[in-house]
Amino acid sequence: MSVVVANPSASDDYFRFFGLEQHFNIDLAGLDRAYLAIQKEVHPDRHARGTDTDQRLAMQMATFANTALQTLKNPIQRGLYLCRLHGVDAKLETNTAMPAAFLMRQMDWREQLDDQAEDLSALEALMLEVEASKKEILLEVTQAIDVAKNYERAAELLRGLLFIDKFALELDDAISALV
Repeated sequence: MSVVVANPSASDDYFRFFGLEQHFNIDLAGLDRAYLAIQKEVHPDRHARGTDTDQRLAMQMATFANTALQTLKNPIQRGLYLCRLHGVDAKLETNTAMPAAFLMRQMDWREQLDDQAEDLSALEALMLEVEASKKEILLEVTQAIDVAKNYERAAELLRGLLFIDKFALELDDAISALV
């Protein structure tokens, strides 16, 4: 018994691996269906009686499918992955430059979090604002990648989204502490 995958030659591209087009805006239900079909085929238990090579290949493909799924399900990771596929490195470790307006909004949010740390309704209102900002930026990322094919712009937006995501986690922790 040998391992069969929908498109094993596409293991250099998570989208092709799952039979999806390279778009930021993807069908998440379709992604889940493709993942389950591949996992059913390559699950190590299915190859328990196969050769050592078959077992090892099944394990590698199952691991690859898991990594690919986690990357494509997360919008930030999916966007960064698309940028990399198109030759744009977001330089997350070295490029922390952000537009002044973005930095000012971040500082304002932090001040609000500090000043209103005990006010649940104020923190919940702040979370709504942060979530709205995330949605707005995700729409801009979709436009940059799927329409304009401007991967540099997408990488810049995604760097900002990482900051917002980190702040949203901190805000969520502060809200949870009050509930």
